[in-house]
Amino acid sequence: MKHLEFLRRVFFFKNLNDDEIAHVAAVCHEERFAAGTTLFREGDSADRFYIVMEGRVEVWKNYNDPKPDLLGVHGPGHFFGEMALVDELPRSATAIAREDTLTLFLYRDDFHALVRGHSSIALSVMMSMSFLVRSSNEVYVDDLRKRNTELEAAYGQLERAQAERLRGERLSTLGKFSSLILHDIRNPLSIIKGQLQLMAMHLDDPERQKRSLEALAGEVSRLERLSGELLDYSRGEIRLDFSIVQPDIFLSKLADTLRPRLERDRIRIDVQLEAPGPVLMDEERMARVIHNLADNARKALLDANERVLTLGCRYEGDFLTIIVRDSGTGMDKETQARIFEPFYSASGRGGTGLGLLIVRNIVEAHGGTLAFDSSPGAGTTFTLSLPKRA
Repeated sequence: MKHLEFLRRVFFFKNLNDDEIAHVAAVCHEERFAAGTTLFREGDSADRFYIVMEGRVEVWKNYNDPKPDLLGVHGPGHFFGEMALVDELPRSATAIAREDTLTLFLYRDDFHALVRGHSSIALSVMMSMSFLVRSSNEVYVDDLRKRNTELEAAYGQLERAQAERLRGERLSTLGKFSSLILHDIRNPLSIIKGQLQLMAMHLDDPERQKRSLEALAGEVSRLERLSGELLDYSRGEIRLDFSIVQPDIFLSKLADTLRPRLERDRIRIDVQLEAPGPVLMDEERMARVIHNLADNARKALLDANERVLTLGCRYEGDFLTIIVRDSGTGMDKETQARIFEPFYSASGRGGTGLGLLIVRNIVEAHGGTLAFDSSPGAGTTFTLSLPKRA
């Protein structure tokens, strides 16, 4: 009988005897498909079961998606679509002829009629399908185990790559950090060295000694502020030591300490004090805020025709507002977007690049806000708003 010998070699019917296989062969049909032909699509109605006699058939999941999954390639003696024999659900995959292919197929209705008259065929097919399900589960578990092993290996590689990248970033940051520190420490040290040499040369000149001592005190304060910035940045947090402060007195004293340096650069300081009454703040750190803002303003004013630095304070409800304004060169949009980045400096006149970041951190640690307004050629204004009770 046609197809009898072929069906004997098909795994799906391995438990059938020749008489039972002959009954199956009697209801099988042939169908030929050209390469590239779609046998059925995912979601189609399922009414038949296929066996490949010649050629090859690909079975795809989500075939029309950008990244479909190839479930398998079936060659001679292989079968697919067997679930159509036992249920009436739509196709769960798409079958495409990879090359010119000849198939045998068996309609579900013919199969049902066959098993009603031959229970041994039904039992044999059930045993074959059970074996297929178990084998499929084992393949799935093995594949899952393999994928998990590969994922673990990939995750380990990713962790190592991430650690190496972080190490490289740390080394890069450390190099930049060290360069900035050395640059900023060298300047005040050079001034201190020079002033000490001048003092040694003018031991009999009290006025000269006084000016040198004032310069030395200023450079020591500068080093203290620098070390404070570096310490706060390395800690990653600001630890405040609150005390009661009179803003007018506080800013007036700061203006006096700033004035000698500003006057050397022909910068006039305009002080506008309108905040009588106390406020709660960390006086030392807030002084560092004003020094940093004033030093940035000084650098911006060096290229300006009109050199005025305005320092003011006033109360607005329950908040103290402090203004630091310069008539300098101002900032373009690109600079404004980066001023709070660590180590970023647009002036080219030295600095750690931490000044404004530290300013913002200190203000926010007080529960306040920091805002600025700037445009090229129109100067820059920084506005600090601090609660009276932080």
